[in-house]
Amino acid sequence: QVQLVESGGGEVQAGGSLRLSCGVSGPIFKTSAMGWWRQSPGKERELVATIASGGQVVRYGDAVKVRFTLSRDNAKNMVHLQMDSLRPEDTGTYYCNLETSLLFLNYWGKGTLVTVSS
Repeated sequence: QVQLVESGGGEVQAGGSLRLSCGVSGPIFKTSAMGWWRQSPGKERELVATIASGGQVVRYGDAVKVRFTLSRDNAKNMVHLQMDSLRPEDTGTYYCNLETSLLFLNYWGKGTLVTVSS
């Protein structure tokens, strides 16, 4: 069973930074794409960033380009999302996602709350 556990959420003032982490159980991590999505009350879940299994290709949602940086550590089965220049509109629950290379199965963490105050 694949398990994803997020950490690093919290409250920060606008302009500040937070670093989210996601740990994944099992060897499937190394061959899977990883990503972060977020959801705010009353809004649909939206893409924050994704990273390919080897880490060479990273894609960002338009709302976070330049401000956020996604990386992965395949030796530790971890992904990290560095969030800088945070804005109140970045507030929401952030979910870690794993997509397998075969069958494109998706697994999700339970989410971590990020609150950015103005």
